[in-house]
Amino acid sequence: MSNFHDWPEAGAIFPVSDFDLTVLDTPHPYEQAEAQAAALNWQAEIARNPAFFNGRMVLPRAIMIRQGAIRGECHLVDYSTFLLWRKTKPRDKAVHLFGLPVILSADGAVIAIRMGPHTANPGRVYCAAGSLDASDIVEGRCDVEGNMRREVAEETGLDLAAATAGESFWALHADSVVTLFRLYRFSQTADELVSIIERHAADDPQPEIDAAMAITTADPTLYDYPPFMPGILSWIFAGHSKDTGDG
Repeated sequence: MSNFHDWPEAGAIFPVSDFDLTVLDTPHPYEQAEAQAAALNWQAEIARNPAFFNGRMVLPRAIMIRQGAIRGECHLVDYSTFLLWRKTKPRDKAVHLFGLPVILSADGAVIAIRMGPHTANPGRVYCAAGSLDASDIVEGRCDVEGNMRREVAEETGLDLAAATAGESFWALHADSVVTLFRLYRFSQTADELVSIIERHAADDPQPEIDAAMAITTADPTLYDYPPFMPGILSWIFAGHSKDTGDG
């Protein structure tokens, strides 16, 4: 069970000293308890969006955050289970955690993507990222950095290994979702990065995104952002982009 009394204030960005997400080889209690409800909800979801795939993903049962260290006990669940959970987000049953690589251009923009209409987050604008899944598990633990590299490559065609990574991971939480993020500064300008992403999407027969954009302001009304993005943008444009050492 997560001890939420130890968690930082919701929305507050804090440095992460360490993180360790263990994946247990047992069913998630929430998935067991809500199997019938998840199945019924899945039928409604795929009726609205037949492109959904009921693959396996990582859903933490419990997360501890103490003095900057994040520890989690996770299980693999069907995507249908997660879609049911996110309707009400009962954090006493499960908590969502994902890695967010924040791409910065040489001229100081945050590079984001807009999700396509066939995805679970249509029209939402955020940095390229995705939930942890079975391919991100290495020796029983979540490889968050590997997940970031994979998601960015799949969605944008960019290689995070070509960027200068921030010295630290950072995190914030809101509404039962923990966002673990790191800055990655590329040598290309915003226009150059957007062009790379647009060419990659054009060559993909089933792209997840329908646009790429360069964000240069913390205005929270500029796009349809998920809850974690405005706080991260405010933090970056307040001067924290220097975490990569050359901002």
